[in-house]
Amino acid sequence: MQPYGNQMPNQVPKKHARSYGAKTGLTYAIGYLVVIWAVFFVDEIFFFGNLKAFGIHPLDPAGLPNIFTSPLLHANLEHLISNSIPGAIFCFIIGFSGHRVFWEVTGIVTVVGGAGVWLFGGIGTNHIGASGLVYGWLFYLVVRGIFNRSFRQILLGVVLGFAYSGLVWGMLPGTPGVSWQAHLFGAVGGVLAGMIITSDDPPALQAKRRARQARR
Repeated sequence: MQPYGNQMPNQVPKKHARSYGAKTGLTYAIGYLVVIWAVFFVDEIFFFGNLKAFGIHPLDPAGLPNIFTSPLLHANLEHLISNSIPGAIFCFIIGFSGHRVFWEVTGIVTVVGGAGVWLFGGIGTNHIGASGLVYGWLFYLVVRGIFNRSFRQILLGVVLGFAYSGLVWGMLPGTPGVSWQAHLFGAVGGVLAGMIITSDDPPALQAKRRARQARR
């Protein structure tokens, strides 16, 4: 069974690719959990919850940099726990493809999702939590196989789509205190990442691309 994305750095021998992918994925899954839990307890113990002010404040120019800090902040333990398990799972699966894929997907989801919340989140609100990232990672995994023509990734996307189909309702307004905008635009960022990145293309698709470029 090939690792998700079917590509590892050139310096990694093929026979070690699966082990390398697992270690990389596990590193990102654990790192994700360590960071969001550490930030939560540091905020609660040393800052008395005041770091939550660094969420996204829609249409406030001074709050634009908070696009990059808001995913690290959570309102309470329930909020934190709800983002922990699915986020770690998606980090592991995407990290299987290597460092570049993980950071490309995460960067696109963060910027697109954060910009969407900043534009349409509602004046006077404060949006925090990693759920935008979680939605973005999930939707990337669901659609990626369609764009890089990988049967394994399509199959994985179908499985994840069914397993987490209930999250679709989180992209609709109606639940007080829930940032459906973060969920919706995070998902948009994930789909966009699935459409445009090429770093996890299967070798056959990369070869076709190189052949087309050589003929130009």
